[in-house]
Amino acid sequence: MLVTTGQAARTLGVSIPLVRKLIASGAVPGVASQGRQVFPLKALQMLQNAPHCDLSTLPEPEVAVLRADAATPANEDDRDWMGYRADLSPGQLTDALSGWWRCDPDRVAAGGLLVVTVSEFVVAVLTDLAAPQHNGGTRQTLRYKFTKARLAGWLTDLTDPSAACYPADQNAAERLLVQPLLGARLPSVSGGPIAYVPAGPAAADKGDS
Repeated sequence: MLVTTGQAARTLGVSIPLVRKLIASGAVPGVASQGRQVFPLKALQMLQNAPHCDLSTLPEPEVAVLRADAATPANEDDRDWMGYRADLSPGQLTDALSGWWRCDPDRVAAGGLLVVTVSEFVVAVLTDLAAPQHNGGTRQTLRYKFTKARLAGWLTDLTDPSAACYPADQNAAERLLVQPLLGARLPSVSGGPIAYVPAGPAAADKGDS
């Protein structure tokens, strides 16, 4: 059974453009490509029941969140895509998510992780964010790329977080840190692509207030 994007938006408490972004990302299987009813009801129910991110388990007091769009062709020398799409290879996904973003690179690196969301749902996590490269732009056009970034975890299906993917050589501590984030819901507010969200004890205190 399929429902409309408007029904999906009301159920999830988000805007219709965010639902369309979710559909375009390919992270929701069974979406219809034509007609008024396009969103699978079963998938909608699973997303409605997705847990909210518990950032209090992270070691740093703040984490950066990349509010990604569905991937589009980048036509750039160092990457083919910009943004997230479920069918990208790990290498393509790393390149597509690691830059070029308007941000405070030191603040991003200090958090240890770059959590990637599409329409408030966590679809990937990057780490190794030190030594960013900048594009040499002015204050208005300055952008950064995290050239050493690697995927610490990613999803190809938001309706099945148990199918999450991880690097083959990942240590157990990192996986335990990243695993609860994937598929969870993480709203964030920002005037640009990257938001900064309280984590660690700061997130726990916020939850108690």
